[in-house]
Amino acid sequence: MPGVRSDSLKAATALAIIFATVNCLPATAGLSEDKAISAAIPLPEPADVAPPSAADVRTPAALTPEEVEQRVPLPESANLPPPSIEDVGGPATAASDPKTSVPAAAATSDPKTSVPAAAPASAAPADVATQPPAAAPADENPVTAALRELVGSKLERYVERKNDRAAVETFYVKRAFAPLWIENDEASARAKAAIAYLASVDAEGLEPSDYPTPVFRSGAEPAALAEADIRMTAVLLTYARHAQTGRAHYSRISADIYYGQAAPEPADTLAKIAEATDMGATLASFNPQHAGYKALKAKLAELRGQKGDGGPARIADGPVLKVGMQDNRVPLVRERLGAGNAGDTTYDRDLSEAVKQFQQQHKLRVTGTLTSSTVEAMNGPRRSSARDVDIVIANMERWRWLPRELSNASGAYVILNIPDYTLKVYRGDTVVWQTRVVVGKPSTPTPILSETMKYITINPTWNVPPSIIYNEYLPALQQDPTVLQRMGLKLSQNRDGSVHISQPPGEANALGRIRFNFPNRFLVYQHDTPDKHMFAHDKRAYSHGCMRVQDPVRYAEVLLGIARPNDGYTQDRIRRMFGNAEHDIQLPVPIPVHVTYQTAFVDDAGKLQVRDDIYGRDRSTIATLKGEERRYADTAVDRRKPSYSRPAVSLPFGVGMNSGGSYASGPSFFDMLFGPPRPQAPVYGRRTYAR
Repeated sequence: MPGVRSDSLKAATALAIIFATVNCLPATAGLSEDKAISAAIPLPEPADVAPPSAADVRTPAALTPEEVEQRVPLPESANLPPPSIEDVGGPATAASDPKTSVPAAAATSDPKTSVPAAAPASAAPADVATQPPAAAPADENPVTAALRELVGSKLERYVERKNDRAAVETFYVKRAFAPLWIENDEASARAKAAIAYLASVDAEGLEPSDYPTPVFRSGAEPAALAEADIRMTAVLLTYARHAQTGRAHYSRISADIYYGQAAPEPADTLAKIAEATDMGATLASFNPQHAGYKALKAKLAELRGQKGDGGPARIADGPVLKVGMQDNRVPLVRERLGAGNAGDTTYDRDLSEAVKQFQQQHKLRVTGTLTSSTVEAMNGPRRSSARDVDIVIANMERWRWLPRELSNASGAYVILNIPDYTLKVYRGDTVVWQTRVVVGKPSTPTPILSETMKYITINPTWNVPPSIIYNEYLPALQQDPTVLQRMGLKLSQNRDGSVHISQPPGEANALGRIRFNFPNRFLVYQHDTPDKHMFAHDKRAYSHGCMRVQDPVRYAEVLLGIARPNDGYTQDRIRRMFGNAEHDIQLPVPIPVHVTYQTAFVDDAGKLQVRDDIYGRDRSTIATLKGEERRYADTAVDRRKPSYSRPAVSLPFGVGMNSGGSYASGPSFFDMLFGPPRPQAPVYGRRTYAR
């Protein structure tokens, strides 16, 4: 039988090579003896356990309780028992290892001795180990059972966002799949309250059609009710995200807008909604609570002919009213003039006399009848066009982008409103000081952002930004090689071939005497200016992006009085520091600075003010909110950070050069712009760029 023996030897050789490769053994080891082969390739003896079943090697469909806690920790409901093992998909069989999906006995065998570890005493018999996971309790509510099925296998049909889906899955698992919005097989009181609130979110500048609520049909099949429960949860996650951070993410409006706050965590939102005792109040709390936002909300109601928070309802147009006539507008007229019973709809003589007095005060024709001109005067300037409503909604949207807390521990913050050309310092909701500002031209707009002011520089050096160097100054040098010298600017060329232009501290410095530093990705800040005449103009969009302050000395005094109240920084002391050496004054508690774009706001007299859309931000916001892509508009898009590359150039013949350090070998451009705050001492050579 030489052929059979030869075939056996070839097969053994092949097995030896395969197992040697797997176990990192030499390919030729042990080919001469059967015992050597056995030692090199240990094979476990059969264990006295049942062979692995499909249940042993399947991928678990449900999360373990430990995995639930790690993924989205949610507070347990006070009215629900904690989930049992059966609630999260049934126990793993005793003979299986859930991590490796192989029999436990095989997993614990000793590969060196080929002796399997003893099976656990509690190992299930073969007939039990092969059984599928435990099913839901026989007496489980049918809707709960349907929720268990939908959450486990079909959740992506109802919850689009992956992050939301993970939170919703874990939320229902921790509730043992009890429905949130259903009681007695119909919509619960909390569901009805949530549906009613979502139908009225137009008052918040949102669009009710963006939040379609499901229909909870009484007596519907459990699967339909379970689906409605999930859809209701998902739509409220969308609403909460929109209410907190906006329907349109700021990155979709412009590249020069940046706010650092993150979107709300879905798990936190679900916990807040589940624990709500007043559903309407809880859902309303997701909207901004700023005084400026609430004032615009009231004006939006007025523009739509509704009664806003604290604002009078608008009297509708209609026929001329004479004594004895009945009209539903009469109660509003009575309320406006304080005449008679507010609920009376009869236009009587007492009301006619009150109307006569109103007409006389407003220089109208005194007739005692309610004419259209009288109604118009009572309502005030009419701004009820669709365009005005859109502008107010766009501004309410921008309020959502701002941090919920505008101030810090000091309670102070700064708001600079670009279209209004004003800067205001606040303590809480009170304006403690304000001044005029110059902002960026439409071609070089001032960015919209929130940052913190960290220090103030007295006698700053102006290091000209590369954009101005290459777009303006170098072309000017081609025409006149002496122009920079006549402007008091110093020019140098770095080792990398780029050009550096600076202006030393002094009265004629482009930054003036003071710079206010809040480091940001756009490299802009607030500063003094020698061009004081610009503040006399009503529209002041002249800069390259930075913000020029009309009264910087007083501004510095106010800020230092807040940040360093015991150091005695008065205007006189600050002026005595003026000279030719830079001084940094640190703010121990940085003060938040919010550069905003409020084309519509309510003034101190309660009047709606509307400003020109100088950068087209209203136009872009309205288009995004109404466009075909609004379904995805709340998702951020990538925007490139501004490029500050400095190409090598050949300078005009005859232009003198000073020695200069290389940008590449020195600090970063951002560090050269702001630099770290330093003790008060003369500092030379730091580069600061004004825009």
